[in-house]
Formats: sequence, structure tokens, C-alpha cells
Amino acid sequence: MSRTEDGHAPILRTERLILRPWRPEDLEPFAALNADPRVAASLGGPQDRTFSDALAARIFNEFDDRGYGRWAVEVPGKAPFIGFVGLAVPSFEAHFTPCVEIGWRLAFDHWGHGYATEGAVAAMEFGFTAAGLEEIVSFTAATNVRSQAVMERLGMHRDPKDDFGHERLGREHPLYRHVLYRIRREEWVTGPARNSGGRGDASST
Repeated sequence: MSRTEDGHAPILRTERLILRPWRPEDLEPFAALNADPRVAASLGGPQDRTFSDALAARIFNEFDDRGYGRWAVEVPGKAPFIGFVGLAVPSFEAHFTPCVEIGWRLAFDHWGHGYATEGAVAAMEFGFTAAGLEEIVSFTAATNVRSQAVMERLGMHRDPKDDFGHERLGREHPLYRHVLYRIRREEWVTGPARNSGGRGDASST
């Protein structure tokens, strides 16, 4: 791990990825992936450029505000920006908030290579060590089995009693039902994902 010259987000390196601070030139490809119906299918639908840029602006400040956040993901020699992986604080209220969640959003062309898992392992390690977190959660629509597979490869576990309805979407929305996964620091330290580097089955994101 190294730090940027401005001292903000640390740079994390994995076997195939660089998790780095965001750059202005990331905004265009980020907007493209947010507008892709395939990427947005589990997010409530495609997002326009204004929404995408506003989200990126919030992400830019996360490390300064909390000491952790969502990194831009680069595949050296292949793609300068494929999306984000990292840690965030949900902005809505639910039975499990306040909390810190781990999440990812990658361009469709980079699905199926195990990048989400590999990047999430690095982010999880940072969260439980450098950031000193006790627990990390992750959630997604009940229909999003790809992301649920990533959560399970990270060693996270689901209790159906924790599942919830995402009120911001509304009860009639097809993505209303969400599943919640959790992992505590002691589970991460002794779990297999920490030592695998995330290079297991690449059939999911």
C-alpha cells in the first residue's frame, strides 16, 4: 500500500488491479457504465450524466471525511478505469444502520473475470486493518445473484432475518426486496478469502 502525493486515498495493489484515487478523466467512463442498462439492472435503472457526476463528487471526498471510501479500479496495461470498489456509509435508515458497507460497480465488459472479488478483498483488508472497522456489511437486490456470489466468496454470511425492503425504491418496485450479508473482523482474519487474494472462481463479477 502506498499513499498519493496529496495524502488522500491510499493506493492498493493486487495481483491484477490497482485501486487508486479518482481522476477527472474517470468521469466519462463512469457515466458510460452508469448509463448501461446491463450494469444498472440491479440498481434501479440507468443513471444520467448529472447523477453520475454528482455521485463521483461525493466519492471524491470520502477518504478525507472518513479515512476510507470507494477506489477507482484500474487494470494495468488493459484498462485505465473499469469502475469502483470500496467502502461507504449508507445514506438511508434501516434496521442495520449505521454501518459500513462494501460494494462494487464495474463496467459490463469487465464482468466475469473475478475483478470485483479481487478488489473487494483488498478493500476489506484495508477496512479491518488500516480503518479499524469491527464489521462490514454488503447488500443487494434479492435477484442479484452475481453480487451475492461475490459476498459469499468474501466469507460474508446472510441471515434471512436481516433481509429488508429498500424503502427508497418503493414497495411496488421489482428490486424492493434486498438481502444483507455481514462479516466481522475476527471472521475476516481467520477466513479463507483473506489469504486467497480474491483469485477464486471468476464466474461472477
